[in-house]
Amino acid sequence: MDHERVVRDVTVRLPMASTALEACQWTVAALARHTPATISILLQVHDRLRCVAATGAWQVFSTVPLKTGSDPRHDPEPSIVARVYDSGEPAIVPDVTADPDYLPVRPDVTAEICVPVRDRSGRPLGVLDLQWSGPVETDRWRATAQRLADRLGARLGALGGPPAESRSEKLLRHATAMTTAPTDWDLMTAAIAAARDVSALSAAVLILDGRREPRLGAPTGTPGPLEARIRAELAEAGAAALGRMIARAHRHGSAYTLGEAGHPPTEDYLPLTRAGARTLVAVPVGPPDGGGVLLVADERLLRPDPTTVNLIELLAGQAWTCLDRLRTLARLREQASSDPLTGLRHTGPFGQRIARATPGRTALLAIDVDGFKDVNDTYGHQAGDRLLVGLARALEGALRQGDELYRTGGDEFVAVIEVSRPEEAVRIAERLTEAARRAGRTISVGVALPRPGEAPERTLSRADQALYAVKKHGRDGVHLSAA
Repeated sequence: MDHERVVRDVTVRLPMASTALEACQWTVAALARHTPATISILLQVHDRLRCVAATGAWQVFSTVPLKTGSDPRHDPEPSIVARVYDSGEPAIVPDVTADPDYLPVRPDVTAEICVPVRDRSGRPLGVLDLQWSGPVETDRWRATAQRLADRLGARLGALGGPPAESRSEKLLRHATAMTTAPTDWDLMTAAIAAARDVSALSAAVLILDGRREPRLGAPTGTPGPLEARIRAELAEAGAAALGRMIARAHRHGSAYTLGEAGHPPTEDYLPLTRAGARTLVAVPVGPPDGGGVLLVADERLLRPDPTTVNLIELLAGQAWTCLDRLRTLARLREQASSDPLTGLRHTGPFGQRIARATPGRTALLAIDVDGFKDVNDTYGHQAGDRLLVGLARALEGALRQGDELYRTGGDEFVAVIEVSRPEEAVRIAERLTEAARRAGRTISVGVALPRPGEAPERTLSRADQALYAVKKHGRDGVHLSAA
């Protein structure tokens, strides 16, 4: 094998390449004339190594994850190509069966050589990978492969580096981020960031039809100047204006400006033009009843093409699917952790909450409805249920922001509150008894604060004992368990 000829054949073509893709394809094609190896070139595109040119393989991996380096527990499975890219050191693998990082592309491959591709400044761009199914002079080919990779890297650097991520690739990446978003806030943040990235416009705002009125979706980090002004104008315009924008999008469908000066906007979009928007894409999100609208805008006078609008429509559809799934899961979790009669959380969440109790600060208020059995026996269980629902609302109203109320039995409730001293817990308990009286009933309340090293169950038992002390002395009162 004349390795100098191999290098010459590749080198002579590279200056004629006008794009990074051409440079890689010509390198692979020229190299394939001299070796039966499986050849591939993978360049970094966003957060992955993407195969941009290959030959001689039954199968190639389109993308290969990079190591994140932030947390080994969540890093993707390693590979030889990712290892070479990350370290900048070539890899010679004379026996691929002995290397756990090998990515199988053909069943007959025996040896692999992978070398880094870098520009003249040493910045990593990707890797050149060769795999053989027969005998090979690994040392000679490693040197040749590295020389070719260095020449390719220099040409790629002159052409501006690896090819940019396509808009469809961006959409796929963002769709994955939205699918894995754990909360509504995270999802809306991901959707807004995706709209900006895919459209190449500078601002994006998501308006959703809330339970009571339309509302603006979550901003992503620190909004840009135009986005901040749009959000301010929309907030000042009020819920009615947001509702008109949603209704317009769902009545007429997606719309976009034509990038022509001198044409006034419709009245619905005046808040956007006051903020400085001169280009706008408006896409409906979700169903007409309960959905919203995604607005993507720019200060520049541009002409969005129909493909851009189509991609944003796909993005809006994916965002709504993910949002609907999150809301469904939230409803199911709420149903699983809540008492169906009163809507209060029940014993499961209560056990988790008292397990986090802070000694001397977290107070447990054990509450029992006085004479509840008599109500059931005299007026029936439906009357008893109405009593419990009304009393639950009265007790909730008497608690402070952040206090929690649980239903732990038929007519038994427990409030979990944070206090600075026991006397404060007693005052809250007395507020509950007053609220119950206003609702036409009386309650008995026992109060206990966890002791250092005390099991939560023991604290609750002391609150119950304090409750029984109230019952013993005539009901309708509060008793604090001894510290």
